[in-house]
Amino acid sequence: MLLVLVLAPFAGSLAAICIPANKGTPAAWLSGGVAFLCLATAAGLYPIVASGRILRYDVNWLPELGLNFTLRMDGFAWMFVILVTAIGLLVVVYARYYMSTSDPVPRFFSLFLAFMGAMLGLVLSGNLILLAIFWELTSIGSFLLIGYWHHNAHAREGARMALTITGTGGLCMFVGLLLIGHIAGSYDLDAVLSSGDVIRADPLYTTVLILILLGVLTKSAQFPFHFWLPHAMAAPTPVSAYLHSATLVKAGIFLLTRLWPVMAGTDAWFWIVGLAGLSTLLLGAYFAIFQQDMKGLLAYSTISHLGLITVLLSLGSPLAAVAAIFHTMNHATFKASLFMAAGIIDHETGTRDMRRLSGLFRYMPFTATLAMVASAAMAGVPLLNGFLSKEMFFAEAIETHKYNLLDTMTPYVATLASMFAVTYSLRFIHGVFFGPPPHDLPKIPHEPPRWMRAPIEFLVLACLVVGIIPSWTIGPFLHTAVKSVLGDATPVYSLAVWHGWNVPLLMSVIALVGGVGLFLIMKSYLATSIEGPPFFRRLQGQRIFERVLVTLSWKWARSIEMRAGTRRLQPQMRILVAVALLAGSTTLLTQGFKPAAIVLRGIDPGFALIWVIGIICAVGAAYQAKFHRLAALVLLGGAGLVTCITFVWLSAPDLAVTQLLVEIVTTVLILLGLRWLPKRIEDPDDPEMMTMSVRLRRLRDLAFALFAGIGMMVVSYTMMSREMPETISSYFLERAYSEGGGTNVVNVILVDFRGFDTLGEIAVLCIVALTVFALLLRFRPATESLETPEQQRVQNAFDDEHPHRKSGDSIAEYLLVPSVIMRWMFPVIGMLAAFLFFRGHDLPGGGFAAGIAMSIGFILQYMAGGTRWVEERLRIHPLRWMAIGLVIATATGLGSWLFGYPFLTSHAQYASLPIIGKIPLASAILFDLGVFSLVLGATVLILIALAHQSVRAPRAQLIRAARAAAKEST
Repeated sequence: MLLVLVLAPFAGSLAAICIPANKGTPAAWLSGGVAFLCLATAAGLYPIVASGRILRYDVNWLPELGLNFTLRMDGFAWMFVILVTAIGLLVVVYARYYMSTSDPVPRFFSLFLAFMGAMLGLVLSGNLILLAIFWELTSIGSFLLIGYWHHNAHAREGARMALTITGTGGLCMFVGLLLIGHIAGSYDLDAVLSSGDVIRADPLYTTVLILILLGVLTKSAQFPFHFWLPHAMAAPTPVSAYLHSATLVKAGIFLLTRLWPVMAGTDAWFWIVGLAGLSTLLLGAYFAIFQQDMKGLLAYSTISHLGLITVLLSLGSPLAAVAAIFHTMNHATFKASLFMAAGIIDHETGTRDMRRLSGLFRYMPFTATLAMVASAAMAGVPLLNGFLSKEMFFAEAIETHKYNLLDTMTPYVATLASMFAVTYSLRFIHGVFFGPPPHDLPKIPHEPPRWMRAPIEFLVLACLVVGIIPSWTIGPFLHTAVKSVLGDATPVYSLAVWHGWNVPLLMSVIALVGGVGLFLIMKSYLATSIEGPPFFRRLQGQRIFERVLVTLSWKWARSIEMRAGTRRLQPQMRILVAVALLAGSTTLLTQGFKPAAIVLRGIDPGFALIWVIGIICAVGAAYQAKFHRLAALVLLGGAGLVTCITFVWLSAPDLAVTQLLVEIVTTVLILLGLRWLPKRIEDPDDPEMMTMSVRLRRLRDLAFALFAGIGMMVVSYTMMSREMPETISSYFLERAYSEGGGTNVVNVILVDFRGFDTLGEIAVLCIVALTVFALLLRFRPATESLETPEQQRVQNAFDDEHPHRKSGDSIAEYLLVPSVIMRWMFPVIGMLAAFLFFRGHDLPGGGFAAGIAMSIGFILQYMAGGTRWVEERLRIHPLRWMAIGLVIATATGLGSWLFGYPFLTSHAQYASLPIIGKIPLASAILFDLGVFSLVLGATVLILIALAHQSVRAPRAQLIRAARAAAKEST
């Protein structure tokens, strides 16, 4: 059931994106059904978590490293799951009526469900690494949701700012989580939560705390990272209601509360968290007073309330932690209802500017009443849920936790911020719903559809019921959540509405009366002010952010790029080689170099001759590159062929087969891409100087090559001459057949022992192929591909002799091999590919070699028939092949979970077939099939792009071909 909670939203997201763009209602029903399913599933688990049990779902991933796919639900996680799913369901109902039919509504619901899945994965993660993964998924999901109206510049800027701030904090947090796992000795959340004393006593505690808090404070918009939240209000109101009430900004609060038993209680925790929380509480409330945009006011009030929760968690008191959890629940209810109410007003009037809105109570009495009750809960008015948690906040603020200035200031700052909360709540109520009738509005105001208002009614009813009878309504659920966080340290607390005449009640009265008085004093100023908060008009977070971004990304980065960067490949390679040489030389100078004695043996004349030929080819390729690139390519192929023969000579047939096949494919692809290379620029004014500079450059490159070659020789000789008790090769040789079921050690390593690495490599290959294809769509080769006037004259003479030759025609008629033979070789090469594939687990071959071999068959068809002939007769779907390859390879790894084994664990056994007898079978062959499909698709995709460009096809034709291929794969 935990797995259903996490996977159902992602499955619904994939289904929603397949719905046509103009079908918003089916997408809404689908999203509502998924949210209801998750809500019902979580509700069904309550009796288990209420009894104190912790639900776990473990799937082995990398058990040796303590990294498993672990889902974990206790009372606190259950509370967040209910908030995420219940408010998510209400927002889906609300969005069904809010979103315009002109918007791509299925895309909205697809992103919404994906974000819901990421948030559920975050709160249910039982492993720190898994938590970090879902944490970043929430950042990406919020970026897409905030920028949903991507045609709006403000939406794009708000999304970019949110992703930059939260993503940077998330990376810092990830490092902190790694350090926590290192200190605790495990990344399992249960092990970490039981290691609080060890973590707090470790010398790295302060470093870990700062890194974790950078992630928490950025995600929950705490000072000084609070400024991104108001700019996220450019998102659709359903997004704001969801992200800023129960999900995105609460993610930081969730992690802060989750790690409270582990990290809290120290002076560093008190000062860092307390300062950030108090600053956020006060500044957020102050800025909210002066906002003219309804959503802007609600955004800053959200910042302030998140600061209130942060202050409570900073105190280190169990009662304060109870109040923090309670206010987390209360804030989600009244803030979601307020955002939805603001969206209704915007939807039915056409504006969110409070200077243009007034007297809406007479036009929208039901909506106004609901918004006023929710605003009163936000202000902390008695008999509403916000009052109860704020009373608990005041009670903890007046307690002495640390004898310092910060602890002394807390009750005064809390009272002042609460007074500001009453002021901005009154301003929202009075400025929007009372006063003279509105005029010059884009729309005539009226009540929304019945079901659009229903989610607000539900949430406001919750505010009332919890505020009046808290012990019977929210009490049991709050106790379940608190008990799972505090355990045996859970204090005795009361949810009574009346606690008698005491200091917290006096603070509430002062806040209410002072807030009303401040509003009356500032009412006229606020109705016309356009300059923002006094004293802070120049201290704008967006301006600081933009200046920092410009300084980092424009001035500093551009300066570094101007000095160390280059757009040419050769200087980049020189920099890389120089850094590698520097690192190797530093190690040799500091650690010393003590090679073993060199034992000279007899040199085989045949092997020496082969190497002499290879050296001549390599030197010749470097020399010919100056005059004729085609000749250089031929010589480079000769050097590669010598490398293949060397592998065979040294008993490495797998490497030889792969090298030979790759050599063939890359030679043809480079041949097709030669015309992309720019012509060499000769200096007509000073040819001697040009020649001298070329010579110096080539001497420099020669020196780099010599040093790099010598360095590799030293490293190789050092490794091969060392005496080691057990080498890596002996480990794999002993276990390849017994554990991998194959005698081809190289293939077993690729698809079994190091299968996860291979999966990552083929994913990178897929990305590279798509990138190359996109670049070839964007850029065109030079119109003149020949390098010298003499070669151009030869080409013109050839064209005169063959006037019938057209772009895209076969070039086989000008080759020595007839085109019919090249076409007949296609099935032969297909059989060769199948042969290499099926023998790969026991003999040289495998999926990679088979994929490369099969791509050679397609290359021959292009050479024999031209681009038009091939694409008219062969069904080529490289994008589909690549997608199928990734799916098969990943599904093979996931399949092992069904049998209780770690990801990508393979299984081998013998199968008895009639007549044939026993044959070896291994599940890794399915993984190899995925490798084969992806390698073939990626190679053919690049081949198609180069082939189209090489025949000088018009750009529109190439785009049409790409779109057709994408449509077919879709």
